[in-house]
Amino acid sequence: MTGGNRAGMAGRTDKQKSPDTPAVKVVSTNRRARHEYEILETFECGLALQGYEVKSIREGRVNIADGHAAFRGNEAFVENMHITPYSHGDLRVIDPLRVRKLLLKRKEIDYLFGKVKERGLTVVPLKLYFKGPRVKLEVGLARGKKLYDKRQDIAERDARRDIERVSRSRGKRGGAE
Repeated sequence: MTGGNRAGMAGRTDKQKSPDTPAVKVVSTNRRARHEYEILETFECGLALQGYEVKSIREGRVNIADGHAAFRGNEAFVENMHITPYSHGDLRVIDPLRVRKLLLKRKEIDYLFGKVKERGLTVVPLKLYFKGPRVKLEVGLARGKKLYDKRQDIAERDARRDIERVSRSRGKRGGAE
């Protein structure tokens, strides 16, 4: 009977997901934000969306590169986030750039609003993803980079790439001899 138990275990992996952690599927990332801004903190927030918007996001028809957060009253919104209307949905006139509400806790909204009042800080979307059935947006509290900061980052990235290239080529030569 012990052989039967082993046969049942053959397809299993050592590392199993716990039922509490939902699967994360990244739909869109804002690479330009990481280049143009220095990200100080990140926050995960939900979005108030219509059903057709969720279906369109599942198809990957979204652009968050031009998006930014705005505060009105005691609420936070994301503006200029383009969600293309769902192709198989209703043919009514739908604004793909409509303002969408960010679902954050009161303390987080107050904290972000206080920081945005400071000179040079803004809130930008970094990543849009599904966490289980829910759409989540990762936003970052960011400070704009100066041109010399961008050049310095590019130089560091190139240096890192060169070091990796040299170490890989040494590893290949060392194994061949």
